[in-house]
Amino acid sequence: MKKIIYSLLFFFLAGNSIAQQTPADKQTTDYSIEGATAHLGNGKIIENALVMFSNGKIVFVGNANAKIARRGTIINAKGKHIYPGFIATNATLGLVEIDAVKASDDEDEIGANNPHVRSLVAYNAESKVVESMRPNGVLMAQITPRGGTISGTSSVVQLDAWNWEDAAIKTDDAIHINWPSSFTSGRWWLGEDPALKPDKNYPKKINDIQSYFANAKTYLASNTDKAHLPYEATKGLFNGSQKLFIHVNGQKEITDAITIIKELGIENIVIVHGDEADKVADLLVKNNIAVVLERPHRNPNNEDDAYDYTYTIAKVLTDKGIVVALGMEGQMERMNTRNLPFYAGTFAAFGLDKEVALQLLTSNSAKILGIDDFVGTLEVGKDATLFVSEGDALDMRTNILTDVFIQGRKISLETHQTKLWKRYSNKYKTK
Repeated sequence: MKKIIYSLLFFFLAGNSIAQQTPADKQTTDYSIEGATAHLGNGKIIENALVMFSNGKIVFVGNANAKIARRGTIINAKGKHIYPGFIATNATLGLVEIDAVKASDDEDEIGANNPHVRSLVAYNAESKVVESMRPNGVLMAQITPRGGTISGTSSVVQLDAWNWEDAAIKTDDAIHINWPSSFTSGRWWLGEDPALKPDKNYPKKINDIQSYFANAKTYLASNTDKAHLPYEATKGLFNGSQKLFIHVNGQKEITDAITIIKELGIENIVIVHGDEADKVADLLVKNNIAVVLERPHRNPNNEDDAYDYTYTIAKVLTDKGIVVALGMEGQMERMNTRNLPFYAGTFAAFGLDKEVALQLLTSNSAKILGIDDFVGTLEVGKDATLFVSEGDALDMRTNILTDVFIQGRKISLETHQTKLWKRYSNKYKTK
């Protein structure tokens, strides 16, 4: 019995030693941050700014020369920069901890059509990967399922919480669908021809999607007593309370997706990935459809694309009047999510105005996710989810955070990575 008790005690202590630090308590102390350059997240800047917040909400945003009493603790941020918290759209943070450990991988559900699967309930608020986002200013994320044709339902969370219930700031915001490609290629590792060729099954795949949503619509209009949970989960798409995020690339595919989905009576559409979205920009503008781009640090998909296509597409779409955000799907996506601001910085380096590039992570993301009434910009009445950086937050050389707040709660910047850095820094300093 003693051995059992000691073993349980060991695993309890070991588990607590590697867990995420305790989430911050609810804000009880008011804060006034003055002297910084405030990047409001809507394209505007205030030099020598004063930002005050109380009870988790921003109560003043203006010039520090304003004759107004400072509230609570005063943070002198002269020479620094203050930003709204960055939002990672289309991310899988908290759904996978270690890719090689199957028990920690919960991003993909069995089956092809799973609109009823909720990613939120699988979100691990104590993920070490999640806590490593905050030192770069990524404070919120849309937690999105992967796999299948209809992957499931995403939710939006803030990244300092005890559990998924505490983390959620918008539940079940959207359903995600992976649109098929009109081209296919052989499996080169089996000796098949790897060249692209038209997919003869493309029409059938589209027909299957049409049939699924048509059947769901018919079910919702019926008076049947037999519950069909997947069909019931699509209700928000038809009454407008949910958005449909269509993960799709290609001019033909984007056009097909918009045309077919709108014919089914689904109006709230967002295009995700969006390679060649610039070729159908007028269609996107006409239907008021936003685009969540992939991160730009990758090669173009097509041989005839310009070398800098992935770097300039954000400016092209933005200049057309399309609301653009930055997504994180792709290779090593969870680890790379911490680099979100630097991907926006790449868009800025290739022609996009820097404050507009910032909007891809703030106001645009908030608008697309339907949370812009309380986050996304530094405005009175919105959540005090913000951070102070020593320099430009879109530049990895100067994105050095000194103060971070989520809903007014002062957040620790300590992570497993910073602990290791300090540990080995001290080791080599002694020699």
